[in-house]
Amino acid sequence: MSSKTSALSRRSLFSGAATVGAVAAATAVLPGVVKQAAPVAAALPKPARGGGYSLSEHVQQYYQTTRV
Repeated sequence: MSSKTSALSRRSLFSGAATVGAVAAATAVLPGVVKQAAPVAAALPKPARGGGYSLSEHVQQYYQTTRV
């Protein structure tokens, strides 16, 4: 039985080494990929009388999901 155990551990060692190699190769390639900056939404002007709550699309969608 000890020969099966050593074969399994050797197999897992090679599997781990292959995984590390694949990760290293992917890491070497990824810095060449440039991530596009996401467009930033324009900030709305502050209300004259204070407050700041606005019923935006996001808030309306949330209210729709909470309806029973």
